[in-house]
Amino acid sequence: MSRPLKKRRVCALPISSCFKPEIDTEHPPVYISLEEYECIRLMDYEGMGQEECAQSMGVARTTVQALYAAARKRIAGCLVEARPLIITGGNFELCPAYQHSRHPVRFARQKGSNTIMKIAVTYENGLIFQHFGHTSQFKIYTVENNQVQESHILDSNGAGHGALATLLQEEKIDTLICGGIGGGAQNALAQVGVTLYGGVQGEADKAVSDFLAGNLAYDPAVHCNHHGHGEGHTCGSHGCGGHHA
Repeated sequence: MSRPLKKRRVCALPISSCFKPEIDTEHPPVYISLEEYECIRLMDYEGMGQEECAQSMGVARTTVQALYAAARKRIAGCLVEARPLIITGGNFELCPAYQHSRHPVRFARQKGSNTIMKIAVTYENGLIFQHFGHTSQFKIYTVENNQVQESHILDSNGAGHGALATLLQEEKIDTLICGGIGGGAQNALAQVGVTLYGGVQGEADKAVSDFLAGNLAYDPAVHCNHHGHGEGHTCGSHGCGGHHA
């Protein structure tokens, strides 16, 4: 049984959790997590190095590298493609000294919010399928007011890695939850503005529930290099979908 992902320490929440282009567009928003925001704040705003950032957040340096790279990629997509940026969710804990502060924070998916988002999960028989590139189905969840309003199954029709990213973009998916996933597919998802939560195992419905509650255990450094394998292979059997502390 995999270990729960260690929470990342966050010592400053954003004053605003949503940023929008001056010109209103119909592009779907890009989401970054609170721990990704913390990496940007500490390294780009406070000027910390990776080791200092890792110590502040209570995680390994490799975790900081993965969070920082993911955040920079998504923020770049916002600037280049004029997409709204929303900071929300993640796997974090507040610094003890900050928990009682009165910092004016407004979360995009707080109770009472009318934010609508769409989540896709690689899917097979109720569980999260463990190889993104070979998934034959996604389960799609439409979320409003932080509650699932509707869900349905979407067939991939045998599409490959790059085509799957395009399929999710056409479905206006904001967030993908999956098991193992290769670097090329991760890049393709980032280019179309889909936020990735990989390395997740178990029931699809529970994963979405955990995500909405801010308790999803995922692996920001998830990868899968087992391409060209047999039809019976699942990435989880090679550890690609496992969690790392």
